[in-house]
Formats: sequence, C-alpha cells, structure tokens
Amino acid sequence: MLKRLKKMKKKEEKKSAAFLRKLDPAYQVEKGHKIKMQIEVANPDAEVKWFKNGQEIHPTGSRYIFESVGNKRFLTINNCSLADDAAYMCVVGDEKTVTELFVKEPPVLIVRNLEDQMVMKGERVEFECEVSEEGAQVKWEKDGVELTRDESFKYRFKKDGCKHVLIINEVTKEDCGHYRVKTNGGQSLAELMVQEKQLEVYQSIADLTVKAKDQAVFKCEVSDENVKGIWYKNGVEVKPDARTHITHIGRIHKLTIDDVKPEDEGDYTFVPEGNAFNLSAKLNFLEVKIDFVPRQDPPKIHLDCMGRTAESTILVVAGNKLRLDVPITGDPAPTVVWTKGEKDSSKEGESHREPRHTWTVKNGEVLTDSDGRVHVESTKGHCIFTIEGAERQDEGVYSVIVRNPAGEDTADINVKVVDVPDPPEAPRILSVGEDSCIVQWDLPLFDGGQPVIGYVLERKKKKSYRWMRLNFDPYKETTYEAKRMIEGVAYEMRIYAVNAIGMSRPSAASQPFVPVAPTSEPTGLCVDDISDTSISLKWRAPERIGSAELEGYGVEYCKEGSDEWIPAFSGLTDRTSVIIRDLPTGEKMQFRVRAYNMAGPSPPASLQQAVTIREIMQRPKIWLPRNLRQTLIKKVGETINLVIPFQGKPRPQVTWTKNNEPLDPKLVSIRNSDTDTILFIRRSERKDSGKYDVQVQIENVEDKANVNIQIVDLPGPPQSLKVMDIWGFNVALEWKPPKDNGNCEITGYTIQKADKKTMEWYTVYEQYRRTNCVVSDLIMGNEYMFRVYAINMVGLSPEPCLSKDSAYIQKTGIVYKHPSYKEHDFSEAPKFTHPLMSRSVISGYNATLSCSVRGIPKPKITWYKNKMDITNEAKYRMFSNQGVLTLEIRKPCPFDGGVYMCKAVNASGEDLVECKLEVRLRE
Repeated sequence: MLKRLKKMKKKEEKKSAAFLRKLDPAYQVEKGHKIKMQIEVANPDAEVKWFKNGQEIHPTGSRYIFESVGNKRFLTINNCSLADDAAYMCVVGDEKTVTELFVKEPPVLIVRNLEDQMVMKGERVEFECEVSEEGAQVKWEKDGVELTRDESFKYRFKKDGCKHVLIINEVTKEDCGHYRVKTNGGQSLAELMVQEKQLEVYQSIADLTVKAKDQAVFKCEVSDENVKGIWYKNGVEVKPDARTHITHIGRIHKLTIDDVKPEDEGDYTFVPEGNAFNLSAKLNFLEVKIDFVPRQDPPKIHLDCMGRTAESTILVVAGNKLRLDVPITGDPAPTVVWTKGEKDSSKEGESHREPRHTWTVKNGEVLTDSDGRVHVESTKGHCIFTIEGAERQDEGVYSVIVRNPAGEDTADINVKVVDVPDPPEAPRILSVGEDSCIVQWDLPLFDGGQPVIGYVLERKKKKSYRWMRLNFDPYKETTYEAKRMIEGVAYEMRIYAVNAIGMSRPSAASQPFVPVAPTSEPTGLCVDDISDTSISLKWRAPERIGSAELEGYGVEYCKEGSDEWIPAFSGLTDRTSVIIRDLPTGEKMQFRVRAYNMAGPSPPASLQQAVTIREIMQRPKIWLPRNLRQTLIKKVGETINLVIPFQGKPRPQVTWTKNNEPLDPKLVSIRNSDTDTILFIRRSERKDSGKYDVQVQIENVEDKANVNIQIVDLPGPPQSLKVMDIWGFNVALEWKPPKDNGNCEITGYTIQKADKKTMEWYTVYEQYRRTNCVVSDLIMGNEYMFRVYAINMVGLSPEPCLSKDSAYIQKTGIVYKHPSYKEHDFSEAPKFTHPLMSRSVISGYNATLSCSVRGIPKPKITWYKNKMDITNEAKYRMFSNQGVLTLEIRKPCPFDGGVYMCKAVNASGEDLVECKLEVRLRE
C-alpha cells in the first residue's frame, strides 16, 4: 500500500479544464462496507465514464451506483470485497483523474476457544473452534510446529462454515502436548493428554457351592470386549467338552459345568490375555446324604456357613439379585419359615429382637404374602429365598426355620448389601499457583459397605461443559495438587469416591478459582524523607503483575539485627508511598515492601542498608549547570574540568560512576568539598566518552545526576572508491563511508581528481553529502586518478581513499565492434543407449522393463504392447529418471505376455526399442 501511495505522490498536479475537483489520491474501506467517490466537473452536461483497472464500469443492480447532482458526480460501491481493491479512473473528454481503493480485511477473531482433552490411547480426538468469519484461513500448531496433511492421514482438517476442526486418528502417547489454532486476529491453546488403557474388572468370579448333577457357572465381566482369556483348574488349562462349556459374549466370560461331579471340585482361575493379573474362585462340591427310614426324620438345615461372623456373611451388590438356596431334609416335608430381624446388632448369648418380616412356605406353597421384590419357594430338598434388586435396607440377619412333627431346626444367615460410596462434599481450594492449585476434600458420609480405596478428580474451565479427568488410578489421599493449568482462566474441580464395588456419583463442583502467581517484587524502593520519629518511603509498581489484579502493598520494618518484622499499618495500601510514624529516634531500622494479589505476597523489596532514624537538616540536592545538561563534546587531547555544585547537611557522601562502573583513579581525578565536586581529565581520549553519573547521599536519602561526554577525533579515510562508469567526458564514482567516523557524524566528503601524467590534484566537490558522484568536464584523451577525503566536525580525514583503477577518456570516433559468433546447435535426435531385454516372469508378481535414452530437447516417451498404446491403462505405471525409462506391470497374468515397445520422439527425430515378455503360471 505504501509503495502504491509513493508512486502516486510523484505525479505532479496540473490544472484541469474539465475537472473542478478531482478524485482523492486514495480511498480506504473495510470489507463489506460501502465507499462513495466524488468528483466535480466544469461542464454540468459533460459525459462521465468510470473505469476499474482499465475496464469500463457499467451499472449492474445495486452493486455500482452512478449519481449526478449539479456539477458533482458520484460512484458508490456497495458491499466492498477484496476484488474491489483496484485502481479506479474517471474520464471526462480527453482528461482523466485516477485513484486507488484499498479494501481492508477485518481481523478474524476466535469466537469459541479450544478445550483441553484427555483420552485413552487409540481413540479419535477432535479439537473444534469457531471463528468470526466463514471461509477464514487458520493455522494449526502442535508445540509450536505447524501441522500439515501427511501421507499417513494422521491429521485431518475440516471446515464447516465458521467451525474449524482438527481431527487426530488413533492417538498415541507421542500426540500429547499443546495444540494451538491461529488466525490473523487471535489464537487459542488447548492441551491433549493420552492415557494407556487399563483393563478394569466390572464383575469378578465368585466361589460356588453346588450339589451333584447341578450346574456350576463361573462368570466375570471386564472393560474391554476384545480381550480374550484362558480358564484354568488347579493350574491346568480347562478344555471344553460335553459337560464343560466356555463362552465369550461381549465383555462377559463364562465357564459352565453341567452335571457337577465330585472330581470337578477345585480352584478355578480366569487369566485375561495381555494383562498381568487373574481372577480366581473355588468350586465346592456339596454331598447330601439322605437316609430313608420308615420312621419320621426331624428337619435339618445343611449349611456350611451360618452365624454372624465376617467369614459367614453373604455379600451382595446393590441392584443385583439376592438368592439364598438352603438345602433341607426332613420327613415328612417340613414347613419353612423365613424371618428378617433388625440389622445385625445382637451379641452372642442375647435373644434376637422381634422379626420385622416373615415369609412361610409349606409343601411348596407360600402361606404368607410377600412384596413384589421378594420371592420364596420350596422344592424337594431345597428352600429358596430371592430378593430382586437388593437395596441398602435389605441388609440384616435372615433366619430360616424348618418344622415338621418330628421337630424343627433353625439357621441364621447374615446378609450385607454393598454399594458404591456416597459422593464426597464439594472440594475446597486451599491455594493456587501460576499453573496449579491444591485441593482438599472430606471423606464420604457412607463408604458403601466397603472401604474407600481412593478418589478420582476432574476439572473443567468454568465456561466449558467438558470435564477432564486428572487421574485414572485411584488417589488415596484427600489433598491433591492439580497442575498444567492456564494462568488467568477460571476452573472448577469435582471428586469421585471409589471402592471395590465401583465409583460414586460426582461431588458438587468447587467454588470457581483462577490459577495466578504472586507478582514480582516492587522496584525502586528508596527513602523520600526522614525525621527524628518518622520516615517517608516510596517505590514503583512491580515489573510483572500477572493476570490477577494487584490488591495493594504491605510495608514492614524491624530493628537491625532482628528477624521480627512488624507491619507498619493494618491492611494494605494502594499508594506507592507511605509515611511511617512513631519510630525510635537514633535507632537503625530495616524496611521492606511486598505486593499482594489473590495468590498472596510477592518477594520483598528491601533497602540496601539500615536507616538511622534522625532528621536531615538539609536534603541532598545536585545543582547541575545548564551547559552540562546536554552532551559535552571535546576533541581528543583537550582537558576536561567539570565543576558540579550540590547542597546537603550533614555533608553528603559523593559517588562517581561511568557507565555504571567505578572510575579509574589513574585516568580521572575527583575532588570533593562541602559544596561541590570536580571531575578532571588532563588529556582526554576516545575511551573517555560515556555517561558519567554522580550521586550525593545522606543516610538513605539521595540525589542523582548524569553528564554525557563525547570525545571526537578526525575520521578515517573512506573505503572502496571505484570507477563505476565512463561515458563522454564524464566519470561516475562510488565509495563507502569510513569505518571510523571519529565518534561523530560524517558531515561530507571532498572529491579530488588528478591527471595521471602530472599527478597534480584539483578539488571537484567540497562538503559533498552523498557516497556517489559524477565528475564532468574531463579532457578527451587524458587518464585520470581520483581520491576522496571524509569530513566531520573536527576536520578532514588524515588520509584519502585512492581509486584503484584510472579512468581513460577516449577520443571520439573510435567504436569497438564486437566479433560475431555463430550460435551452436545442441539439438540431438533421440537414441536408446540401453535397449529393452526380453524377460520371462511368474504371474502374480510385479514385473518391470527398463531401458535408457538420450536426446535434446527431452524426447516424448510412448509405450506399446503388441503395437497398441498403453499409456493411459491403469495396469501399467511409467517412470522416467535422468533418461532411465521403466515400465512397471502390476501382477501380470499370461494374457499380459507379448511384444513391448518403447518409442522416443523429439523435433530432431525418433527411435524405438522392443522386447518380448513371457508370463508363466505358478507351479
């Protein structure tokens, strides 16, 4: 745009007879807006034509609008696009006026940012953002490296209106990192974390106790339906047979044994393939012996585990079916009564409380009503008690009583219902850092009947709906440090409790928090004033405040040698100066200031030394002379004598430095009195140039001033003087500025010439500012030498720069005629340098035919099979590399055998070679 404007400015304005007012030199409009161009003509009846890039504009719809009001003519362009960025011209008769229209494209903003994601290895990931304009160009980066489409199609980019999506297929651990999307108006960053998949056991196999000829079913459920496994009995792999069946449907693995026999008793183990763990259970064979005697038998309950000990407790997961199958004997068939008492709370030797529920079964018929979830049935030798969808209130001691005329028997079965734990309360954020926070939570009120083995944490950005898991293995503590967050972004946390049954519902979200870091320490802490009982301090704001707002400053003091810091006032102050009163007179005190934001205090800024609390009668002050407020310029060898007055009582301490370094007493002399300080350099040198700082100080109250000294010298000679061109009586010269400018600006150059015969030097230019010139009025037939001096404020350079070559002014009429040469013809007809070789190949394997050719210009190559052109057939691929020609035949069959020919043609001729190909069948 600037180049186009500069070209337009160079054109001189001329008075026009047709135009009273011409177009402005340039117009600028934002994309999508309208622009109106205006001219004023001298003749209101004149015909006006408008052109765009030399093409006449015709009014079309509402795009271009021509208006005429008196002598004024208007061109309006509605809804400007980038195509309207062009040169426009208005023509009246033979005169014209030209302008440039610049269409400014607004920046593309990111309306919806990327979101952090945590996925399992092998899954597909989509990062999605939304920009402010459809069709905008965006750039995707991973850890600062731009992402592009590759042959493996690892990354895919999708556009849908304003939405832009980055798709990563089958993520691996190497894909972890920070992904960034950029537009010309902003950027967005998100993090991708990839976790290895771990096989989880949803349901383990359980111990079984079965009778002869019953069916035993071992069942387990794992998280991955593709994982296979092997069943073992007592360490020996189980093979399926007529009685043993092994099934795998989805995530469920089953081992079924029909018609159980005593030899089936043992330890059964399921081992998932590719995982270092196994699931084990025991099969117990229950042998029931019934003696039939002509007399009545009293009823008997046959249970291996009875009572209320931990070993005899039956566990059932909430929501699953509870089935109590009790073997019984007795003749005649006994009546079965099931009762459920209060929750297991009685002690040994005490009687049970009154039962809460009773169910009675006689001869297989239920004599008492039961609710819809409870089912009681009796078969020959068994009584079965079933509860559908066990709940927490179903926990307790179940008693079974069997009676017949010969007697009765009783057994207690302790049932415990276990469930996932209750969710913890909302977590608390203890502290935050620059990219982290420490979160704490309480134990859940109910652990589900199983001990809590850990917790799972999730976080999300406050404005997002996607929760990201922070750990996959249960975390055992109740305090956790979450890291890798973005400073200044609001987050929320929530917790899951985990026990052996599963994971609880999520807790309520924590209060929103923002990761921030403390500010840097305040800068420039100094003493502004001091008295016998008070001190005034001032400082500047920290260099780095961060994303959190600065809350204020805290000031503390302590006595020298003590570590007990005392706040100067309660709370914080917003000001950068403070007066501390009621200090002990004559005591040496230390002071420090810290900045506070929501992350806490910054590192302290302290005074370099302790301050004595006493009044200063006269504050130190430097009275810098007016002539020293600008740069002091001296020539090499001159004397420097600076006298700088000051004030202060008691007598201040004076310190001189040069470029923040102490002065060398061998080179510079300093003399101080009660009222002034003198800097003296007897013979100045170039190295004495620099910034000299003087400081006067009483206790911690100080004043500073600086003096800039510049020592200048004669410049060095210019460099590389060259004769660039010679024509007629003129010579063009060019040179480079000197390496050494004498520590000041080069003000010009002196150019001299000399006839090579006499070598007498004459000045051509003095105080010439540019580094090139043209020397004119030279004498024909003479040969000249040239030299250049550099000039600065001190004078001419001691040595000139001489031209290496002389300039000879030729006499007129002597014209050099260049010899003519006949252009060589490099063209060459095609010729095969290596012919095709006949081959015999096996069908089904790729075959290649190769030859080589040369020719200038590069010949056109055509392949034939049995004199038929095969250039466009998909079965063949042709390659050409540095004259080596290759024909690849993909998986040939006997039909592909025949005579193959290669033909090369260019403007100088043609050549061809051929061979035979035999395709044999596989043996």
